[in-house]
Amino acid sequence: MVSRSGGPPEVSRGVRGYAPSVIALFILSTLALGDGLFVEVTSEALLSHPTTCGAVEKDWILEVNGGGLVVEDFNGDGHLDLVVVDGSTLARVQAGEPGEAPRLYLGDGQCGFTLAGEAWEMSGGRWGMGGTSGDLNADGFADLVVTQWGPDRVFLNEGGAGFKEVTEEAGLVGERWGTSCAVLDADADGILDLVVTNYLAFDPELVNPRGSGCSWKGHDVMCGPEGLVPVHDQLYRGLGDGRFEDITNAAAFAPEEAGYGLGVMTLDFDGDGWTDIYTANDSTPNHLWRNKGDGSFEEIAWRYGVGHDANGKEQAGMGIACGDANSDGVPDLFVTNFSGENNSFYQSRGERFRERAHAVGLGGASLRRLGWGTGYGDFDLDGRLDLFVLNGHVYPQADQPGTDTSYSQTDQIFFQSTAGRFVESELPGLPRTSRAGVTADLDGDGDLDLIALELGGPARVWENTLLDGTKDEVSSAPWLGVRLKGRGACGARIELSYEVDGAQALRYAHVRTAAGFQASAPLVAHLVAKGYDRSSKATLRVVWLGGDVSELELSALDQWIEVEHTAEEAR
Repeated sequence: MVSRSGGPPEVSRGVRGYAPSVIALFILSTLALGDGLFVEVTSEALLSHPTTCGAVEKDWILEVNGGGLVVEDFNGDGHLDLVVVDGSTLARVQAGEPGEAPRLYLGDGQCGFTLAGEAWEMSGGRWGMGGTSGDLNADGFADLVVTQWGPDRVFLNEGGAGFKEVTEEAGLVGERWGTSCAVLDADADGILDLVVTNYLAFDPELVNPRGSGCSWKGHDVMCGPEGLVPVHDQLYRGLGDGRFEDITNAAAFAPEEAGYGLGVMTLDFDGDGWTDIYTANDSTPNHLWRNKGDGSFEEIAWRYGVGHDANGKEQAGMGIACGDANSDGVPDLFVTNFSGENNSFYQSRGERFRERAHAVGLGGASLRRLGWGTGYGDFDLDGRLDLFVLNGHVYPQADQPGTDTSYSQTDQIFFQSTAGRFVESELPGLPRTSRAGVTADLDGDGDLDLIALELGGPARVWENTLLDGTKDEVSSAPWLGVRLKGRGACGARIELSYEVDGAQALRYAHVRTAAGFQASAPLVAHLVAKGYDRSSKATLRVVWLGGDVSELELSALDQWIEVEHTAEEAR
């Protein structure tokens, strides 16, 4: 834990459950770069606006999710911007008053943000939750989708000069409680589609508040989700002009498969070129929707080992991270869960998965925490994916005796060692009730920074200081940032090949905006070329969704490049 008194950052870390020889291996391979890597710069970043999500007492389940984060370059100046999706209070909803509006902060390219001007202002809806971005009308600028307890909303980007709300004509159906959402190209037609994860049917006239008999570890708490009605997720086909068609039933995205949906991830887990969908569900089995390539999906989570814990029991899933943690060319899944349940690490075994959280050091470190936002990233640039986890309980009563946990909790970074295990480190700052989170290179220096949203608080920014001149940069591996634009960018596969000691090495990443829990990441890939000789050449290969291929010869790494799919490429 780090004091926020203004002194130099210090990071305490715990290593649990391993023999001394293993701990020594962890220290030698991981701690040298991991210790003190992140510095919180929230006060300098100008993100001082707190968010609203109900009352502090948390009498209703509606009040515990917090808002959302969307990171993308909306005004086209080359710097990443940030949308903070804000909420409301039940009193305001019942009085017919709008909730807090989503806010756009324009980035300065140095981890700083400024509230955007009048042209970017958005009105308040009923109660905002999450969001995502994507070029919905193919005009070259990123648009915005916001989920709500209420009608989900669409804002088109007017040429990088402002937002225009088009919710009424957008074709999003119903007034459900939408949590996470993501754009994808489900049918590989070059037009972005949309998946919305829904939670449960909430009506304050029908749902009981805290004090009506719901208890947890002997304490009166808000009611739900168990005992309430789960609501099925929705899939929309994009029409290419900012409008959508609901294809939930036609795609066999079956209503009878409803869970208490919180997190969503897009991926191609079986490598067939079709984008699949994974959802984390609260107190119900998670879902893996396999894209069959004929316009329909098949739910296969139980069969493929990603619906339950290692003992076959459903958990209370929140957020999702997706990445190739063990460098075998197949994505691995990580899911944050409720306190008392270990977070889940589903490691790929061919097409199927095996839950191995305890085996890789991710199990015990999560038992007293309740995880939300999460994501993979090579934070120390050593060629191995690391992991961030944001934490905070749903019950203020977690601070009472006998709970084995707490309401405010520390956030974590897990650095992966050469042995394939993860070492726990705590992000600087006091314990908070964190929710959504996104990792991105906010200052363009090549290392990954982090934004987190606090429940009832502001967005918080941590700068990665690895490449700021204060660390031993020689020991970090070369990196490459790739930003994709055009048809087939969302869902594309990036491959970086180079020679190491006479043999060919390959690094790859999939490009997506899904960021796990009520959050959206920019449409970029970040690769680290372990063993690359900076005096040699490398080859970048982009396999666009749909099968087109672009190849570029690179004379140097350690840079951000943009690749645009403008014409038909050679297949």
